[in-house]
Amino acid sequence: MADRSRLFSIEELPSHLILEILTSGERLSAVDLVSLELTSRTFGGSHGVYPTKFRSLVDLAAFQLCATNEVYSGMSWSSQREVFDRCDGNWKRVLRFLQSVEQSSDMVQTSAGNITTGRYHTLLISNSSVYSCGSSLCGVLGHGPETTQCVAFTRINFPPPANVMQVSASHNHAAFIMQSGEVFTCGDNSSFCCGHRDTSRPIFRPRLVEAMKGIPCKQVAAGLNFTVFLTRQGHLYTCGTNTHGQLGHGDTQDQPTPKMVEQLKGVGSVVQIAAGPSYVLAVTDNGAVYSFGSGSNFCLGHGEQHNEFQPRAIQTFKRKGIHILRVSAGDEHVVALDSSGYVYTWGKGYCGALGHGDEIDKTLPEHLISLKSQLAVQVCARKRK
Repeated sequence: MADRSRLFSIEELPSHLILEILTSGERLSAVDLVSLELTSRTFGGSHGVYPTKFRSLVDLAAFQLCATNEVYSGMSWSSQREVFDRCDGNWKRVLRFLQSVEQSSDMVQTSAGNITTGRYHTLLISNSSVYSCGSSLCGVLGHGPETTQCVAFTRINFPPPANVMQVSASHNHAAFIMQSGEVFTCGDNSSFCCGHRDTSRPIFRPRLVEAMKGIPCKQVAAGLNFTVFLTRQGHLYTCGTNTHGQLGHGDTQDQPTPKMVEQLKGVGSVVQIAAGPSYVLAVTDNGAVYSFGSGSNFCLGHGEQHNEFQPRAIQTFKRKGIHILRVSAGDEHVVALDSSGYVYTWGKGYCGALGHGDEIDKTLPEHLISLKSQLAVQVCARKRK
């Protein structure tokens, strides 16, 4: 009888079992796979498994992880082929690109944590806690009515257990996504931007948005006096001021509590959102971009400056078969990232903000040629308001 207590080294395992270990359970990063390939002949060899197609077991594992990646599986065959070619036919590079895009956000990543800013304040997420500093205009710092400003980062208290995953801020309010999917807001709610019906006074401490209770969210975007909520099911909700149709409901009526944007339900699942001062961008799982709200500075990407009261697809991307992964909305311009790592900008070209070597406004999305040789993974157009 075999000695069941004997320990086996990984080199003794059959290749199919090693592959199963690499691709199941907690997903390894592309960097982890490269490290394994460089430090062990077991992972670096092909072991006769698809030797003409994959360089090693790690290469095959990277391919399988790409194939099950939500971003990659939502891309067309031509888009998949293009990003593979852009990564020099290296599946580990493709995987690293996909994972980097998934981890990207509008927040700036630092060694201390992820940072975002309003006009006069800063918010920092570190170890699932949020810290704020700056001017507490209308309670936007979340420390209570007695706090008018903080000159050093101070932790914001949430009802336990509260692990904050994402935060978005405008000049007068902030919104926070918890690990549970719950949403808290604080700040000036006179425009209903915090999602509460009570507008009699500012919300000085983060308060649960009751209207979104039981509807887990994965992202929130704060505009100027309005807020956009993206649920884990890919639906969009908006509340607040609606002067320019930025709530996407087909009218200009303000919304005191979050209301679903019905017009987006039939176009696919929304995977990412961005809010400018008075406009919204929504990226769907099929790579389309929809915009609505204020058309000033051509930020909606339709070649004209009139407002859109309902979500409208940006045709430039659709006609050219460009699969967009991420967008970022600034005050007067927009940046987008496609599935091949190319970058597009449009809007006001003042001071060369669009990166095309001039100060000319771009009425439609335009490929940033100066970055054509680069494989971008994140885009960010900051807001001042």
